[in-house]
Order: sequence, then C-alpha cells, then structure tokens
Amino acid sequence: MVVNSRVSTRPTWAEVSLANLAHNFRVVQAHVGTSLVCAVVKADAYGHGAVACSRALEEAGARWFGVTTTDEALPLRHAGVRGRILLMTGFWRGEEEEVVRQNLTATVWEPWHLALLERAASMLGVRAPVHLKIDTGMGRLGASLEELSGLLIMLHSTPHLQLEGLCTHFASSEIVDAPEMECQTERFAVAEKLVRDAGFAPEIFHLANTAAVVSRPASWRSMVRPGLALYGYSLPLQRGGDLEPEAPTTLALRPVLSWKTLVLSVHDAPAGQALGYGGTFVTKTDSRIAVLPLGYADGLVRKLSNRGRVIVRDHYAPIVGRISMDLTLVDVTGIPDVALGDEVILLGKSESCSVDAWEQARLADTLPYEILCGISKRVPRKYNGS
Repeated sequence: MVVNSRVSTRPTWAEVSLANLAHNFRVVQAHVGTSLVCAVVKADAYGHGAVACSRALEEAGARWFGVTTTDEALPLRHAGVRGRILLMTGFWRGEEEEVVRQNLTATVWEPWHLALLERAASMLGVRAPVHLKIDTGMGRLGASLEELSGLLIMLHSTPHLQLEGLCTHFASSEIVDAPEMECQTERFAVAEKLVRDAGFAPEIFHLANTAAVVSRPASWRSMVRPGLALYGYSLPLQRGGDLEPEAPTTLALRPVLSWKTLVLSVHDAPAGQALGYGGTFVTKTDSRIAVLPLGYADGLVRKLSNRGRVIVRDHYAPIVGRISMDLTLVDVTGIPDVALGDEVILLGKSESCSVDAWEQARLADTLPYEILCGISKRVPRKYNGS
C-alpha cells in the first residue's frame, strides 16, 4: 500500500522569528559581558524547534548549547551544529560511546558516569571533557558535598577524562530574598575549594539560569544557562512569595513565537444556548460563535476554557465552552464581518491587541515554559528571518 504524503494544509501553525531569537541572544550576551552563554535548546528549544533555533543561535555567536539528553543532542550534530553541546542531565548506560564520539559534554555526578565515559574515551583514544554537578540544595541531581571527595579520587584514576566544568542549579533564583540562594552559593564555594584542593583546575563554572541572569550578577561566573530569555520571556522577580514583579526586567527581549489559526466555521447561537462539552458556557444574548480548528491536542491548555482569549480582526474574542481535543469556540459577537478563513492569533499581537505566554500561563495557573513547550508536534513551525 502506498501512502500519498503531502504538505499539511491544516490551517494551524506557529511562526518562529529567528531574527528575534538572535536579538535575544545578543541582548543576553551583552548583559553578562565576558561570561559564556550556553543557549538552552532542550525540549525542542522550548517548543520552537531545536535544529532551526540552534543553527540561528550559532550564526548569532552561540558557542555552547544545553540539552537534556543524548537524544536531543544528536539531531543538532546531524544538522551540522558545531558548537559545544552540554548534556545537562547526563546520559544513559549504553550511550557513552556516542557521547564521546559526537564530542558531547556530559554532566556527571555518579561513579558509573565516570567509569563508562573513561572506558569509552580510552577505547576511542581521546580525552573527554566532563562537567561535575553539585547538589547544593535543589535536591534533584548532583553530588552532595559528602560524596564529592570520593568522586574526585575516582577522577584522578580516569586519565581520559578532563574535569572542565563545575556546576549547580538554583532552586529559587527568581525570589530576591530567598535564603536558599545564599546557602546554595556557600555550598558551591565549599565544593569549588574541595575541587581545587584536590588538584583540579576546571575552567568553566556555571550556576545561573534565566532568572539569575536577570537579577544576580554574582552568579554569572564563567558561563550562564539562559533558556526562557532566549525565547522572549523572563520570570518576574518575587519577594517573599509575592507574585507581583519586584522590578521590571532589564532585558529588552522580544517574543520569538506567534501561534495562529484560521476560522473553520461561523454560526449564530440564540440566547440560552449551551456550548461545548458539558454545556459549561450558556449564551446570555443572541451571539455569533466562531469555531477554531485546534484544541488541547495542539497544546491549547484546557484550563483556558471560558477564561482565555484570542485575537480576531484586531479585537479580543473570549474562548467560550470547554476546549476540546480538536476544536475551540470563541465568541465573536460584535466583531464586524468575521468569516470563514479569517486569521486568528492565539499567541502574538495585532495592531492594537496582544496575547502572550504569560497571559495564558496566569489564567491556566502555570508558567510560560509549559505554554510554549506544550504546543504539540502537529502544529507546524514556520521560520522567518535569521
């Protein structure tokens, strides 16, 4: 059986501005001065498309890229990305030869990491760089201070490994008065001293994510790891858990992704008409309802049902009824001449209206990370500029 493959004409897509991505990288690089910028492109570049974004970032000057796994790194290498690639959550058993062969830089914190990488590097006749992760208080990954001495002893017996970097991850960098930040910084300083006292001289120290890049210059050290900032967003600074911004961001960032669709159908609904699954919305007056050809299978968060809004003909149109898997209803009553095929903006801006990932995140009780990463694979990405 032959399947006729063709370009999808389904009218839902995301536009990714590579020019804005490059702008954001340059803004971050200028902000942190001489520190290296490890461009975090994990999770398919936060839903923007890792290969296209990594190429554009490399052209803009990025020398380091941060991914979660080996599986995320290999497509970048196969696409010709030449920069250094940091495996931020290490690697799985059996991947060590490919890690070394593809010149990937593994984050390590377990004895077996060192043993497997040493064997692979020895077999391939190279010296592989590693970055040692310290758990300074996040409680996820990394060696504790108590475990560090044993790992350093083991590193002395791995001649094919080079301790190039030392790193940790902040748990509360967006909270300006978080006591954990000082504790984590102090523990990292203790770890750094233990490493130096053991005779190692790592060249790269990295602690700072996007929030720390914005607010904590002392944490920048020799490399920073921005993710969300590259895609045009930063977390508002908090004090004592207050969600109101402590201060506006100092970075002139530009959102990189816009999400659009077309009106699939328009119909009139009389007053008292229940709409969608469960009839959670009932029209109060005679209404005009537009049907959009996308839903939660495309990543439109279901919590935006009866809460979110889109832009149609430079007007806001509220989402009404429950968002379903493939369809969403919006109320276009009072918006002139809405018709089949009209463009609808889910994320982005028109001449006088704007909806961004922060707005959707607040309404859905989440963060912009989840909004952006959640846009599914069945939404094609279209790339503009470079």
